[in-house]
Amino acid sequence: MASHHGILVHVVFSTKYRRPVLLDDWRDDLFAYMGGTIREHKAVLLKSGGVEDHVHLLIKFHPQFAISSTIQMLKANSSKWVNEQQKTRFKFQWQTGYGAFTVSQSMADVVKEYISKQREHHQRLSFQQEYLAILRKHQIDFDPKYVFEQELAS
Repeated sequence: MASHHGILVHVVFSTKYRRPVLLDDWRDDLFAYMGGTIREHKAVLLKSGGVEDHVHLLIKFHPQFAISSTIQMLKANSSKWVNEQQKTRFKFQWQTGYGAFTVSQSMADVVKEYISKQREHHQRLSFQQEYLAILRKHQIDFDPKYVFEQELAS
């Protein structure tokens, strides 16, 4: 029997300390770069979206690569791109972690629609509120104290 796969994952991560630096005038270029980057791991970016402080990606992963290694490569290469393109006035970084949530093929269009409506969605709720709700929806145990990195005052 031949091997077949359809591994869809909704990936979410924010900028370091949720800084609002992903500006409208270059965010789509970032998503295009991300789509090209993950092809190195035989993955396909099906939908991308987000606002100034975080991104949502619907990715079809290839089983040859661990999801964690593809996301690590994606974050490293895209932050390097942001810095090389001098899109921010300071060194750009993503948060340390990420969320990766499985999506059935029957729900792919629902997730795509959710991702496409990020701007209006975040008029009602913050990224932190949204992310905690996603964790709850996927029945993931967590301690709210340790979900988000906090910037330490010097």
